[in-house]
Amino acid sequence: MSFNPELCRNESEVESKLIVQYLLPKLGYSPDTWHQEVRFGKIRLDFLVFTQKLPLKSDDRSPLGLVIEAKHPHQNLAKHVYQIQNYLTSLNITYGLLTNGKELRIYQQVSGSARLIFQCAGKDIDDRLADIIKLIGRDYLKERLEHQLLLPQTAITISPKISSMKTIAIYHNKGGVGKTTVSTNLAAAFSKKGYRTLLIDIDGQANSTFATGLIKFQFEEDDDIRERNIYHAIASSDRNFIEELVRKSSYFNDPEIDVVPSHIDLIKYQEILTTKMASRNRLLTKLKRIENSYDLVIIDTPPSRDIYAEAALITADYLIIPSDLKPFANQGLPTVKEFITTINENRDTFGKQPLKLLGVLASKISTNAQYLKYSFPKQRAVISERYGMPLMEAVIYDRTALSTCFNQTIIVGEIEYPNPQSIFKYADTHNGTSQTSALEFEVLADEVLNKVKF
Repeated sequence: MSFNPELCRNESEVESKLIVQYLLPKLGYSPDTWHQEVRFGKIRLDFLVFTQKLPLKSDDRSPLGLVIEAKHPHQNLAKHVYQIQNYLTSLNITYGLLTNGKELRIYQQVSGSARLIFQCAGKDIDDRLADIIKLIGRDYLKERLEHQLLLPQTAITISPKISSMKTIAIYHNKGGVGKTTVSTNLAAAFSKKGYRTLLIDIDGQANSTFATGLIKFQFEEDDDIRERNIYHAIASSDRNFIEELVRKSSYFNDPEIDVVPSHIDLIKYQEILTTKMASRNRLLTKLKRIENSYDLVIIDTPPSRDIYAEAALITADYLIIPSDLKPFANQGLPTVKEFITTINENRDTFGKQPLKLLGVLASKISTNAQYLKYSFPKQRAVISERYGMPLMEAVIYDRTALSTCFNQTIIVGEIEYPNPQSIFKYADTHNGTSQTSALEFEVLADEVLNKVKF
């Protein structure tokens, strides 16, 4: 069996076709010597490979083999060296393999840094296989590592993960406050930090669905979302489960995030669902089925008090209220508080604790120096002083890059298709404000993770 890099069109195919089907068997590793998607605290590894069969015994002192990280074929591996170095040093592992299918690199941890010891193009992997085997093949690696005691006194054990999935709703009854921008880029920030992230769009405007690149059709007859979206999850109890509705956000972010899309048809079916009380807790019930599959779930909600907003807030553990802090947005906050009170009464009937408000998030904030000096501090103070609501420390400013990254397109033949990018992916190839905006979302993600005690 030979390897053809042209068969790897995305990160999933790099994992399956290059790593699982080709490299691991060629290197002498059987399925019982490696584990996929392993978590150690905030670190998520694509593959952790052992030099012996799993599971490890409690008194086992054999060293770990290597870390393998897969990237999208369009990704520049040079930008991910810091990541592989962090994994090797944090877990005290000597060898790491980094590949996007088009290129393969092997790193060795030396004195707390990652040193490149092998590199070849994807098309040359077959010809260089003997060299790769001598570096990280199971037999060679086992013999080499037996002279090193890499495992600490407490052995690492791979065991089923206890669910700690956190669900966060992004809601305000005022539109135009940056709800979709926050939902999609916060999900992207979590994913970049190694958390398994699901984004659910439950707004009939389907803005998050558009923003994550799932609308790739130009004509109604090509609409492949109409029959498989969030409506179907809450319209029935015994079918259309979340895992059947999830789409990959191709090219939107690296790593990709999972998305349950919305559709404009949600507006048409709203009246039908409103008359059925069971509709309000079906999303909650169906998310419980996959609580071991994700770390964080973000729900982008409609700017209303309809059945979809109810379902989202009954389901969520936490709430973020994006606001531009302008008068109309602020005047809507008492209504939001009343809605939360009603929601908490319904949550109690479903055995759910009251919804935890992480805070009002200042978003779409002008970068004008005079505004920031005189008006912005007063607007921030109003949130706690007049409305009695907590204000988040992070601030998302209104920068051109945040709209530009969503408006990227790609031309296929003679047709121009939307090709939106997260602010993080956009910042990889653009300087200036895009990198500043990306940093703002990193700060927001860190604040949220701290508050939900992940």
